[in-house]
Amino acid sequence: MPRGDWSAKRERQYKHIKESAKERGESQDRAEEIAARTVNKERAQHGEAKESSRSSRKDMSSSRRGGQRSHKGSGGPTKEQLYAQAKKRNIHGRSTMTKAELQKALGSR
Repeated sequence: MPRGDWSAKRERQYKHIKESAKERGESQDRAEEIAARTVNKERAQHGEAKESSRSSRKDMSSSRRGGQRSHKGSGGPTKEQLYAQAKKRNIHGRSTMTKAELQKALGSR
């Protein structure tokens, strides 16, 4: 647990977010980073943090946002990002696949 000054609620929130990230395939370190950043942002928005950035205080709540920004943007992940995921999962034939084929092979939208 990264911080001793978190409330019991924030500790539970941290554990839940970390486990969710790990279930989605994130590494242990990345899952911990995602969870800590999310909890710290929630603390900032609710006035629980001693210091916080303006963007943390003014941005949409992460619980309300619900992943609206993840892999969206101009067209989702790039072909290179999809290729890297396919390589991690050892998907055969990935080098000749198009972006759409990589998405289908990975089960992406």
